[in-house]
Amino acid sequence: MHTNTLLHPLALRRAEPADLPGVITLLADTAEWLYAQGVRQWPRGGFGPERIEPLIEERVLFLLDDELRYLDPDESAPPVATIALDDHADPEFWTPGDNPGAALYIHKLAVARPWSGSGLGDALLDWAGTSAHAAGLPWLRLDCAKGNPRLQSYYRSRGFRHVRTVDLPHRSSGALFERPSEDMLTTAFRDLTIAELISA
Repeated sequence: MHTNTLLHPLALRRAEPADLPGVITLLADTAEWLYAQGVRQWPRGGFGPERIEPLIEERVLFLLDDELRYLDPDESAPPVATIALDDHADPEFWTPGDNPGAALYIHKLAVARPWSGSGLGDALLDWAGTSAHAAGLPWLRLDCAKGNPRLQSYYRSRGFRHVRTVDLPHRSSGALFERPSEDMLTTAFRDLTIAELISA
């Protein structure tokens, strides 16, 4: 595990409306980094508020925070990472034959550049798989850029199986992956969403 995660305790929580600017900044930074790598999965400059606000309103966008930031109430630190997890199967990619309702779907997974290589992407994927398992669903699914073999290789290394690639001219994404849901222990961060489930 990267030094950052040892020195900085992290916590996962649901995004709130006040988090919108930080999320947009993180996704824009990630999109710019992808462009520098020659990957066109996300719009250059990231996503506008109209794409992120619904995820916050639906309570399906989650943020990883560096808990040390709360020691300085004047500091508005951006999230360390973000992930959206929901049951919204993209109908352009997932067909009725895939049984779209049998999975949770990952969107907007991004880790801030200073935390790259820290294992947080792995931990968030494991958390998402555990969430799908807890919901009684057999699959965790995602789509990624058709032209990003490095990212596809990463997902394969994390236990995902390439289902197929849907090649639509108006979509840069379309490489579809899934892996069985599984109850996995995540120690990279505190999961504050568990308290929500208990108190609900």
